[in-house]
Amino acid sequence: MSQKMEEDDRVGSNVADIPCDSPLKPLTEESKNISCVGAPEQGSKTECDGRKVERPSECSPVEVEKPKIKKLCGYLHKLGMKGPLKAWKYRFFSYDDKKCHLTYFRIATDVCPLGSIDVSSATFDVKLEMEEGTFEIRTPNKVFILKAVNSHAMMYWLQQLQIKRWEFCRAETGTNIGTAPSSEMTVRESDPPDASDEFDFLPPVKTPTEVVGLTIAALPAPQESISLQNISLKHPWKEIQNTVRSLCTSKPSAGNSIFHFDKIDEVTEEKTVKENHGLEVITKPVPKLSPSLNFGRKARRQNGIAASSHDLATTEMGTVEKFSSPQHQIKALTRDLESQKKLVTLLHRAIESAQQEKRACDNYLNVPEEKDRLELVRHKVRQMEDLRQRVEVLEKENKEMQQSARLQDIHITELKEHIQMLMEKNCAKQEVILKQTEQLLNQNDTEIVKGNTCVTLQQLWKKIDCLSDDIEAYKTQNRFLNSEILQLTNLWRNAAEKDKVLLMKCSYLEARNCQIESKYLIVLRKLQEALPYLDAEYRGTIKSLVEDALEVNMKDGIDQTSVNFNPISEYDDYGFTIIPKYEVEHLRLLAKIQALEIRSIKLLTQDVVDKSLKTKWDNIEDLAHSGELKNLVRCGIPTEHRKRVWMWLINGRVNIRANHYAQLLKKCENSPHPATQQIELDLHRTLTNNKHFTCPTSEFIHKLRRVLLAFSWHNPTIGYCQGLNRLAAVALLVLEEEESAFCCLVDIVDNIMPADYYSNNLSGSQVDQRVFKDFLSEKLPRLTSHFQQYKIDLSLITFNWFLVVFVDNLVSDILLRVWDAFLYEGTKVIFRYALAIFKYNEEEILKFNEESDIYHYLSFFTKTICDGRRLMNIAFNEMNPFRLKILRNRRAAHKEKLKMEFVELEKMKEEYTKTKEEIKRTELDMVLSEEEEET
Repeated sequence: MSQKMEEDDRVGSNVADIPCDSPLKPLTEESKNISCVGAPEQGSKTECDGRKVERPSECSPVEVEKPKIKKLCGYLHKLGMKGPLKAWKYRFFSYDDKKCHLTYFRIATDVCPLGSIDVSSATFDVKLEMEEGTFEIRTPNKVFILKAVNSHAMMYWLQQLQIKRWEFCRAETGTNIGTAPSSEMTVRESDPPDASDEFDFLPPVKTPTEVVGLTIAALPAPQESISLQNISLKHPWKEIQNTVRSLCTSKPSAGNSIFHFDKIDEVTEEKTVKENHGLEVITKPVPKLSPSLNFGRKARRQNGIAASSHDLATTEMGTVEKFSSPQHQIKALTRDLESQKKLVTLLHRAIESAQQEKRACDNYLNVPEEKDRLELVRHKVRQMEDLRQRVEVLEKENKEMQQSARLQDIHITELKEHIQMLMEKNCAKQEVILKQTEQLLNQNDTEIVKGNTCVTLQQLWKKIDCLSDDIEAYKTQNRFLNSEILQLTNLWRNAAEKDKVLLMKCSYLEARNCQIESKYLIVLRKLQEALPYLDAEYRGTIKSLVEDALEVNMKDGIDQTSVNFNPISEYDDYGFTIIPKYEVEHLRLLAKIQALEIRSIKLLTQDVVDKSLKTKWDNIEDLAHSGELKNLVRCGIPTEHRKRVWMWLINGRVNIRANHYAQLLKKCENSPHPATQQIELDLHRTLTNNKHFTCPTSEFIHKLRRVLLAFSWHNPTIGYCQGLNRLAAVALLVLEEEESAFCCLVDIVDNIMPADYYSNNLSGSQVDQRVFKDFLSEKLPRLTSHFQQYKIDLSLITFNWFLVVFVDNLVSDILLRVWDAFLYEGTKVIFRYALAIFKYNEEEILKFNEESDIYHYLSFFTKTICDGRRLMNIAFNEMNPFRLKILRNRRAAHKEKLKMEFVELEKMKEEYTKTKEEIKRTELDMVLSEEEEET
């Protein structure tokens, strides 16, 4: 029973429950273009007995056609040739999306273009001193001056060219850096006039369809473009081709031109189809309803209405055919279309009522018992009562709404009267203002004399109006130029990013080239070592290859095979030669291999490592000792910060009065020091691989002489020791000033190095050699046992390392990193790097099984070190722990042993002296006794 009542509810529900496959389906199919009359929109809701029901719709949604992007083309004036033939030429311009070129023709139907403008690399400019509508397109090679019919068309061309240029550059680079105008800025009439991107200073300019677009191209060529004075004298052959082509065809068609007007044809065809389709809908007879359905009285009434409407439509159609004017036909067809819509609505309602009546009757007749039928009747009565109550409530609400509407109408009437009064007052005020203005103009119509110039008030007002127009024009120009600057900036950023990628790629390729060349040189070096074991025919070939490799300079060899983005100098920042010129051939080959390897490592790490470290150093303003600063110093101080950091470290330990250095120089001038001769001998042996010390007349030679002489007077216990010249030379190269280099030398000798390091017997240096052997046995036991097996005395190699802090032993880039850490942390850095050098080459050293081969390799093996970062990592990570307390204790222990050895040596010297004196006395006594016997 409840199920039947639910079915009755559905019978009494709204039209939403009617299925889409109703008998009116053929009608709805034929009237799809009319918009599915009577059917609700998809996704809409309809009330059904107080409930909101989602309305499913099988009608396909109307597809909104996307607006087509308009082609940028049209006629412009172009300023032609220079000189006496300079004149405006009327040309048809069209933008080529593929090439980003603005191509121009004499007329739209020409096949061969007269020329093109490269927009991708062009800039645009507007100058107010030129004629109205004139603008410039500046390319790297030429400036094109164009003129549009008015300012509006000019701004449209400029804005569209900006957008096209941006889209082409963005598509070409494949990057999306920054915000820039998008293709959506192609103006459509539906866009609001003030819709613009946040970076666009100019709002989108509305398309001037009367002068721009394919419609203009489809029209016949203007008379101005066909005139003789518009013929191009610069391109006569193209003019002849275009003229012959146009003469061959009596009527221009799409095939005779590069411009195809498919879009315009499509629009025309679409209009024709719509008109024909509307005519078919109106003239097609309405399908008759099936007579087998029992619709009842109400349905029959609807059928009568439909029949009468159909007769009316037929009568009107006959009337339409009599009209001869197309406009009258269109109006008549429109009216007939509206009548058909109303007819469809009436038919829908008829079907709804018929379906409801049919369902109610079927339910009533299908009930088998009388009780159930009575229950259905009672249910319908209850529904009717419920509906009656609802109607009463709605009528009450309707009365209230009507009363409220009357009150609103009264209020609206009052407001209208008030507005009318205000308008009358405003008009009266305007009349008064106009009268007063006229009086003021009449009173001041007399001439106002200012100096020798006579100016009337009307002229002043005109001048003000002109100035206001100029201000608006300048504002427009300023907004456009701001937009142009912003877009050019974005394009420049894109180009900079692209150049950066290309530079990184070039650096990588150059590094690979250096690596391949260094490997080639290593192979040559190995073959050179194996020359005695090769045949005679191969020896000459290998020797010639080695000579060729040594003759080619590294700068020439690399720059000729790569783009010169990172030019290679013969010297580094401090004047050290990149490839030292050794006399021995195998060392020259080794030096070139080392230079190539170092360059490849620099190229591969400059963007990843060096730039990040430089950024950290740039952010350090106030220097203070910390763990972070220590790590940065260990990685190496950039060249631009090294002088500042070294001075900060030296001044923190050295306290010398202001005029001390000047006084020492005066003392040197007054009385020569005993060490002067030795200093003069060592000056020209200092840093022979540095351009600042190779020339005898160099200013650095004179500075070094003064620094060493001043130090000899400052520290008379040492005076001068060989090795101090190299320390002072490195300090001069970095600090540049004599006094600063002198303070650095004092700091190293007096504060950083142990006492007696540069004394007459070099006891401090000898102690460190013994300490180093202890550390070597602990850190590198395999290498130590290898040296002991072949009785290698490492002090012959390492003594000079400690004495001059690796000067002349390491390449300049690695050497200065060692000095950075040495000045910050002290002498333990020397031990760390000395151990790291042996660890770096440990496997190579272990391959040698002859004492002479080991000594030979140790004489140049520091030249094989190329990777400074790897050496630094070994020194400060793999050599840990390395405590300063242990270093001091071992120094003290070996110092005591050395003192005892010195004491024993002194005793041996005394005993030897006594024995020698006794021998001399004995010999003297024997000589005297022989003389006495003879006498």
